[in-house]
Amino acid sequence: MEKNQLVSVRIADISQNGEGIGHVCAGADEGFTVFVKDTVPGDLADVRIIKLKKNYAYGRLMRVTEPSEDRVPEACPEARRCGGCQLQAMSREAQLRMKTEKVRNDLERIGHFDDVSSMMKEILASGHTYRYRNKAMYPVAEDRNGEPVAGFYAGRTHQVISCTDCLLEPETNADILRIILGWMKKHHVPVYDETTRRGLVRHILIRQGFATGEILVCLVINGNGIPAAGDLISKLEQIDGMTGITYCVQTKPVNTVMTDKIGTIWGLPYITDILRSEKFGISARYRISPNSFYQVNHEMAEKLYEKVLENAALTGSETVMDLYCGAGTISLFLASKARRVIGVEVVPQAVRDARINAELNGTANAFFYEGKAEEIVPKLYEEEHVHADVVVVDPPRKGCDAALLQTILRMKPDRLIYVSCDPATLARDLRILVDGGFRIKNVQPCEQFNQTVHIESVASLEF
Repeated sequence: MEKNQLVSVRIADISQNGEGIGHVCAGADEGFTVFVKDTVPGDLADVRIIKLKKNYAYGRLMRVTEPSEDRVPEACPEARRCGGCQLQAMSREAQLRMKTEKVRNDLERIGHFDDVSSMMKEILASGHTYRYRNKAMYPVAEDRNGEPVAGFYAGRTHQVISCTDCLLEPETNADILRIILGWMKKHHVPVYDETTRRGLVRHILIRQGFATGEILVCLVINGNGIPAAGDLISKLEQIDGMTGITYCVQTKPVNTVMTDKIGTIWGLPYITDILRSEKFGISARYRISPNSFYQVNHEMAEKLYEKVLENAALTGSETVMDLYCGAGTISLFLASKARRVIGVEVVPQAVRDARINAELNGTANAFFYEGKAEEIVPKLYEEEHVHADVVVVDPPRKGCDAALLQTILRMKPDRLIYVSCDPATLARDLRILVDGGFRIKNVQPCEQFNQTVHIESVASLEF
């Protein structure tokens, strides 16, 4: 096989990054593995080889010669160029099957569990295929004509694909972006250039409360102020729901977008939103600042937190630990049904938000600690003799720290609920917990991130 060679490939599976995994169908290279973006399992496609490795290659889709029965037309004209939606060409039913199998396969191959079918529950599906995200971060760049554009990065690059109306975001975002880009053009506000490290506007963050309709805009800037702010304010404040216009100072040449240097030029530096559970009679209000962690899918956050409560099986007498608690979104749901909740979070702003949210809801039985869970929890348990009846963990993609898992095993809580955004690290951590004495009751996949390869899961364990 050679670079630029045209081969016929049958797609059999989807990779972690959303690329089709296929095999050459004929010739001397028959059976050779090729990764091909924009393909669907079942496709037969003409593919041009663009990168060749010893045991596999990467190819560019040239033509689908025999479409999969699961292939559907992409709804977005930028779907293939943009790196955001990897699965738009796959039917909804196939996406749900693929995500369920992803969780199942990781439990079997990484966790080495034999009885996966008995523990797996049917995937919790979202009612909204598009327009579900309440948070969007748009990088800003210049097009070939020197005009400011906003959109998303092409896959594995920092090339900005102009897209002001992403189908995953609220339609209002397109109006907001047009106003900001028009203001930049009118007042010659420069776009940040990663190469020269000059220019002002780097990203545009938009957050919206789906229950309240409140909107917050934050410009990420390479500087300390917003020029011609009055003109920008006069236009943005006309958007229904606009609550605050802020800026975030990021002057370092790094890929990290946000810092804690937040300023306000109009309105409030936050919005509020509400999460509810009719089943448990809960309605909790949350204050969301530019840096706050908040589930991006409002509908599925309510369903997810309801599943956490179901598995926690609280009677009102329990002490609950909510680890990696963020802004306390799950903590406040738990606090309404428990004796007390102890939240632990390493991000200072998130802890401040959690305490404000507890006060906002009149919750007096939720207490928040700032620090690493693997350091705070051992101290609480071993030095202060705090024992949790129920533990909830919602770690980042890398999973739980090994030291924290060992403390949980020593503590032996009656129930453990593990909320995960990565089935691979979930499977790894569940293996440790089960080997240490826990039993898995069930694993519930949740469709939090429609049109993408990402999947949320809730695992319920008991000791």
